[in-house]
Amino acid sequence: MPACRMATHRARDCCAARAWHLFLTLSHFSGTFVCFRARRAKGARPRGMTENDPVIPALMPTYNRADLAFERGEGAWLWTAEGRRFLDFGAGIATSSLGHGHPHLTRAIAEQAAKVMHVSNLYRVPQAEELAARHVGASFADSVFFCNSGAEANEGMVKAVRKYQAETGHPERFHMICFEGAFHGRTLAMLSATGNEKYLAGFGPPVTGFDHVPFGNMNAVRAAIGPQTAGIMIEPVQGEGGVRPADLRFLRELRAVCDEYGLLLALDEVQTGMGRSGKLWAHQWAGIEPDVMSSAKGIGGGFPLGAILAKERVAKYLKPGTHGTTYGGGPLACAAGNAVLDVVLAPGFLDQVDRVARILWHGLLDLAARHPQVIEGVQGAGLLLGLKLRAEVMNGEMQTAAVAEGLLTVAAGMNVLRLAPPLIITEAEVAEALRLLDLTCFRMTPAAVSVAAK
Repeated sequence: MPACRMATHRARDCCAARAWHLFLTLSHFSGTFVCFRARRAKGARPRGMTENDPVIPALMPTYNRADLAFERGEGAWLWTAEGRRFLDFGAGIATSSLGHGHPHLTRAIAEQAAKVMHVSNLYRVPQAEELAARHVGASFADSVFFCNSGAEANEGMVKAVRKYQAETGHPERFHMICFEGAFHGRTLAMLSATGNEKYLAGFGPPVTGFDHVPFGNMNAVRAAIGPQTAGIMIEPVQGEGGVRPADLRFLRELRAVCDEYGLLLALDEVQTGMGRSGKLWAHQWAGIEPDVMSSAKGIGGGFPLGAILAKERVAKYLKPGTHGTTYGGGPLACAAGNAVLDVVLAPGFLDQVDRVARILWHGLLDLAARHPQVIEGVQGAGLLLGLKLRAEVMNGEMQTAAVAEGLLTVAAGMNVLRLAPPLIITEAEVAEALRLLDLTCFRMTPAAVSVAAK
């Protein structure tokens, strides 16, 4: 090869290597952490990069993960392998209801795992029978179906509504009235129930049968009711949608309009249930009962468990062959569910949740008053609360700043920073969270951000 061409190739390789190094550096500092696997057999990258040699981690990159990996947890605290300690006010997105390493929950799981973990629903599962009876005894429901997740519970809930209408002489009724800002899961049907264009993009036409109206607008609800309407599906507090609580009067009016038109009221309590609101179920604050309800997240305390709770007139039509699951309601998951109920239904537990939640609420109001340049308001219910941030303060950046202070939170829609700590948090831990949020707000004041940018 001529010397001039060799020099050109060396220069090109050098520039490519420098560009690759710059890309990795910028990716690290922008908060995007990507794992690359070099394939020596085809030539180490970036040299020799081709379209046939994709850059992708072994674990499919469907999440924008923070560069944190936790080794152990205790109560409301988590530790990384490097010894960094974090106060967990995200609780695995409102899932670790009893915190981390809860002795009663972990013991129940370990003991059941040592006996039998899975047998399928071809046979009786005594743990599921016990758990269902306890949920029936503590709720509006007459019967319970167990599954694995919130999305699965919501799918089953919609099936139950449609089946009820078909079996009672109205097969034409299969539409659900849903609400703007909702989040009901990631399956194709539940993406359609959610109605968010960003989540639907690229997955083909939405599943039919879901009509959306503004959250909290009773006139819009009435206008949407038609001959195909089967029921109304709503979260008492929209978690992903910005921690927006439905007005209690609105929930009562929904119950009344369902009764008026022969519709079913289907409540999605995946995030709000199992004591997070200060009552076992959030709808109890409105003094109403749904016809059918979905639950998940906190009912297993971090172990995968979902449920559909229904009145007899709805549940009786889900006969053998109409619905099912391989894993749902297994011995291990239901052992976890029973252990969670042991704690949550213990005398005084929910009163304590409500009391600590009110302390946190007032503390957040004081925080907002001290940092009006950062926080616009406080919203939510119980231990599912959100800080509505100013337009110039991005919730993702606020979440990152909280991590730097040692506090874990969860971003939500409408530029809200979500706080959903374990139900077992103490007043002292609330005080510490407020202190860390105060420091976070100082980081996020426009003046501080401007200095950091420079």
